[in-house]
Amino acid sequence: MLTDFWPLFGLRINTPRLELRLASDDELADLAQVAADGVHEADRMPFLTPWTDGSPAERARSVLQFQWRQRAVWRPDDWSLPFTVFHEGRPLGVQEISGRDFAVRREVLSGSWLGLRHQGRGFGTEMRAAALELAFVGLEAEECVSAAFEDSHASLEVSRRLGYREDGVARQTRRGHVVVEHRLRLSREQWAAHRRTATSVTGLEPCLPMFGLGTPER
Repeated sequence: MLTDFWPLFGLRINTPRLELRLASDDELADLAQVAADGVHEADRMPFLTPWTDGSPAERARSVLQFQWRQRAVWRPDDWSLPFTVFHEGRPLGVQEISGRDFAVRREVLSGSWLGLRHQGRGFGTEMRAAALELAFVGLEAEECVSAAFEDSHASLEVSRRLGYREDGVARQTRRGHVVVEHRLRLSREQWAAHRRTATSVTGLEPCLPMFGLGTPER
């Protein structure tokens, strides 16, 4: 079975409404269609890389390429796990966590996107909470960091609701103009104080060596 060699396909995170897991290629096609249908309004750009500026077909292909690339370049000391977020069996978007030298640093970075028609229903908070459960409980992370532009109000509100604190700013170039990016940081203690979402993680133990944790694979 595929999970014998790539156990991440057996990893699941479940919340009251959502399931986060790696998608099959057929499911990735559905996810790509979500991106093709729109991730934000045309007059906004909540991402540093303007991958949503292209045509619907280009947006769809970029989703597929990104998902395949992250699997191909995975290393235990430098990994990125872009979960597809499912609601009632259909994909809504992506919740990603990544780590570099995680076994030593115990720090993860989170990022996400959500289809435009699925926004405003609390899914963004719920899927981030799911990823934090994996990070802090499953992987025993000590801190999680995130970032959002100053005009990405929904993303910043999700971070504040979950207990993140300001961790400085950076000046970035977006569509040829300077924009301020806010860095945010969440410690294990802050997360525990704001932990509200009932979440279960299954299928993690066989994956631990892929994160640089547990018994090395043979």
